[in-house]
Amino acid sequence: MLDIQIVMLALASVLGAVGTAILGWCESGEPFTGRKFASSMLRAGFAGLVSAVGFSTTENPMLWDYILALLAGAAIDAGGKRISGAIAARITPAKPQA
Repeated sequence: MLDIQIVMLALASVLGAVGTAILGWCESGEPFTGRKFASSMLRAGFAGLVSAVGFSTTENPMLWDYILALLAGAAIDAGGKRISGAIAARITPAKPQA
């Protein structure tokens, strides 16, 4: 596999993660928060790294491989957000009921 193909698969994964982050922000209706978007960019970088390593053994990537990389990036962003939210909910004390 050519190095450019690995980079393209990694970029497809990053694009999937960034797309999921943007769609999540649009769905929330909240004003833009740079801190939340920065954490999504961190997860997007991780998704790109995972795709680069995971697809590095592929001989000749086809369209399906690029679609899988895009979906993998979206899954890593969505899953990472859920995991970090669950951890934060366990760490922060619950507010007393009035």
